[in-house]
Amino acid sequence: MHNDIHLTMATWDYDHVRDLATGMVKPKGIELTHLQMEVEEIFYRFAKSFEWDVSELSFAKYCSIMSQDNPPITGIPVFISRVFRHSAFYIRSDGSIKQSTDLKGKRIGIPEWSQTATVYARGWLHHQGGVKLDEVEWVQAGVNAPGRVEMAKLNLPAGVKYTQVADKSLAEMLLSGEIDCMISAHPPHEFENGAMTRLMPDFREVEESYFEETGIYPIMHTVAIKRDVYEEYPWIARNLMTAFEEARDRSVERLTSVTASQIPVPWGYVNAEKTASKIFGDNGVWPYGIEPSRTTIEAFLQYCDEQGVTHRKLTPEELYAPEATTEFII
Repeated sequence: MHNDIHLTMATWDYDHVRDLATGMVKPKGIELTHLQMEVEEIFYRFAKSFEWDVSELSFAKYCSIMSQDNPPITGIPVFISRVFRHSAFYIRSDGSIKQSTDLKGKRIGIPEWSQTATVYARGWLHHQGGVKLDEVEWVQAGVNAPGRVEMAKLNLPAGVKYTQVADKSLAEMLLSGEIDCMISAHPPHEFENGAMTRLMPDFREVEESYFEETGIYPIMHTVAIKRDVYEEYPWIARNLMTAFEEARDRSVERLTSVTASQIPVPWGYVNAEKTASKIFGDNGVWPYGIEPSRTTIEAFLQYCDEQGVTHRKLTPEELYAPEATTEFII
C-alpha cells in the first residue's frame, strides 16, 4: 500500500540534482514528478503563477517574496547554483570605459533590478568597485531583445535613478552609445563578434581576490515550496532537504572518483577537491544549509536591503522552513 503524496518540482538540468530528478533518489513519503526547463522559464512561471509545488527560484526573487507580508512560499536552504558575477559587466570594445570607476555618472543596463546576478554585481560596484548606487542611471530592458519586464515588486531607495525601456534591447543601446555598460548573466550575442568586451577580462583572478577579501561565494538559485503545500505537509521540507543532499553526495562521488573518468576533465577530481577546500573549508564540496554559507547570505540580504529588492531587512533564519534547518543526530 502506497501512502506517498504527489508533488511536482521544476529545476534545470544539474548533475547534483539529476538523481533526484530521475527518481534514483526518492524523498521519503513523496512521489515526485520532475519538470526540466530553462531557468528563465521556471522563474517566470513559478513567480507569476506558482504552477508547481517545488521550484528552483532566483535567490533575489525568493528573498523579495519572503520579505513581503504573508509570502505564498517558503523554502529549503538548498543552493543549486552559485556563480561569481564579475564576468557579467560588458562594455563596448571601442568605448571610453576602462575600469569600474569610469562608470560614475554613466548609464548601466540591467535585464531586471531584482535579478540575482545584478544584485551581486551592484553590491560589488557599490562596496568594492568605487561607484555608489545613486551615482549612475540604471536602465532596465531585455538583453538581446526588447520587451523584458521587471518581475518583482520593488522598493527602490531614494536617489536611485531607474528607467525602463520597452522598445530596445540592452545590447542595441550599448552599441549605439545610449548606455555605457550592461550587466548580464548570459554573454550578449554581440560579445561573440568582438563588438563588446568584458569590463574585467581577468575575472577569474578578480573573483579569487574578491572571495579571499570577503568570503562571499554568490548564491544564485535556491529551492522554494508553495506555502499551502508546506502547511499541509510540514514534514516535506526536511525530507526534500535530505533527498537533495543525497543527490548532491552522489554527484560529488562521481566528480571525485579516481576509479573511472566519470567527469570528462583531466585531473577533474583533484581540481574539484582543492577548489572546494579553498571555498568551503571543512564543509564538503557543495554544502547546503545556512551555517556554511552565512557570510554570503548575510551579505546578499544586506545588498537586497540597500537596493530595495526586499521590503524589509531579513535575517538568514527568516528565509527557510525551520524543519529544513535542523536535523537529528544519533
